[in-house]
Amino acid sequence: MRKEWSIARRLFFAHALFIVVLTVFVGTAFFVDARDQGYAATGNRMLAVATAIADSPLVLAASQSADPSGSLQPYALELSDDAGLDFITIMAPNRTRWTHPTDAEIGKKYIGAIEPALSGTTFTEISTGTLGPSVRAVVPVTDADGTVRALVAVGTTTSNITIALNARLPSVLGLALGLLASGSVVTWLLGRYLRRVTLGWGPERLAQLFVYYDSVLHSVREGLVLVDLRGDLVLYNDQASRLLGIPPRPAAGTDERPPTLNELSLPPSLGELLRSGRTAHDEIHLTGTRVLVVSQEPAIASSTSATRPKSAPMGFVATIRDHTDLQNLGSELQSMQTLSDALRAQTHEHSNRLHTIVSLMELGRTDQALDFATKDLELSQQLADEMVGSVDEPVISALIMGKSAQANELGIALTVTASGTLAQSGLSIQDLVTVLGNLVDNALDAAVAGPDPRRVSVTVSSTEQAVVIEVADSGRGVAPEIIDDVLRLGFSTKGAGAHEAGEEPGRSIGGRGLGLALVRQAVTRLGGTITIGRREGAVFTVTIPAVTRYGPDPVEVNHD
Repeated sequence: MRKEWSIARRLFFAHALFIVVLTVFVGTAFFVDARDQGYAATGNRMLAVATAIADSPLVLAASQSADPSGSLQPYALELSDDAGLDFITIMAPNRTRWTHPTDAEIGKKYIGAIEPALSGTTFTEISTGTLGPSVRAVVPVTDADGTVRALVAVGTTTSNITIALNARLPSVLGLALGLLASGSVVTWLLGRYLRRVTLGWGPERLAQLFVYYDSVLHSVREGLVLVDLRGDLVLYNDQASRLLGIPPRPAAGTDERPPTLNELSLPPSLGELLRSGRTAHDEIHLTGTRVLVVSQEPAIASSTSATRPKSAPMGFVATIRDHTDLQNLGSELQSMQTLSDALRAQTHEHSNRLHTIVSLMELGRTDQALDFATKDLELSQQLADEMVGSVDEPVISALIMGKSAQANELGIALTVTASGTLAQSGLSIQDLVTVLGNLVDNALDAAVAGPDPRRVSVTVSSTEQAVVIEVADSGRGVAPEIIDDVLRLGFSTKGAGAHEAGEEPGRSIGGRGLGLALVRQAVTRLGGTITIGRREGAVFTVTIPAVTRYGPDPVEVNHD
């Protein structure tokens, strides 16, 4: 199969051919112009010599004598030798030659035009005579009355002019070669530049790759974003447009440019990542409604291309995946795991109680065994009734029961107070689980790190206007210097030293800095507010309108 020529090679040969043609054209034009100028200069010179001869009294006197050739032939030959002329012909008005370089031509008719001279006008011409083609000037010789008594023709053959022009050929060739060399250098540099920027591919290959890549951009289910070395957006696909909430990319072939990163309403952390160009793998970034996992790598030329160093990236490519649903499933799975842990703990505790009842019955203390079992059943049923009775939503009740068992294992007293009807609030159970579950987890972490007695209180109230969730703990509270950061993705004080002066680090806000960020995202999306206050420890109060609405970020952070 025939190897396809690259754009650089095609342009090199096309430009080289153009330079050669241009050089030939310029060289020819220069030579023709030099020849024409040579003929014009020779004609002017011939005219000056002929005029000087015609003005000589000797010529006028000889033309009126009986033998003009006797006195004019020696004069013409001597003057021809001195002036470097090929011929000086002095003739009668009827064309009869009186002088000629060849004696045999004297007395014969002059070959050439004389009519303008007979009327008293001097002229020059290129004509062929006995000596061959020549540039000649013809001037009339007149007496005092203006009567034409003779004609003077002075000329030089074109072969002698050509010899003179040939002496100028080296300069013409030098100019042509200089033009060809400079054009070749420019063509080579341009070809090298194109070979580098097109990676040595031909236009058909580039067009094919563009179609393939454009199809890939439309078909992949991940968001793809291309950023140049200046940090400006170059290209993005439809999925990236949907995930980032940016306008669809301009159609190919239009002059409309993609929006810049500064023009987009991106989360600060995601905007910083795309502008920096740093390498990232599976970083989590939160938008107003989504949890995004972002990876970024430099865009480096293919290793098969020897025209661009591998260490010089052409830009950066970011892939964006939507993990919102997966994150919700993870939250639900965490809740289920909490319930599983609670059931496992209850199973262990129930096993101990069964062993106690069996041992009492083996000892013959049936009444005591029955009394112990009855009181244990009443206590368990009372706890379940309190949870189910306080919160009318089964999923939330199960979540609180699991958190209660988890708190019991950690030695934390968890109290729950509820009012109103969550089922009629119109809020998604997944959103309520995300908000309440992460707030309780955060409170348990804080209470564990705090002094005894360890307590966590949960208050859930639902009205026609809003659902209010308040979670308070007995921990050390939120330090004033970090109160604006606790809801930011990635922020965590566990072992980070961001605590009040003189206190041990260890408070974990949102586990690895994700829990409270998810709470903030959900509350913002639902049009609610978050207030951070302080009583014994930290108090997080979330207010969510009963009717879901979307709006700008209204999160309020206070420290009472």
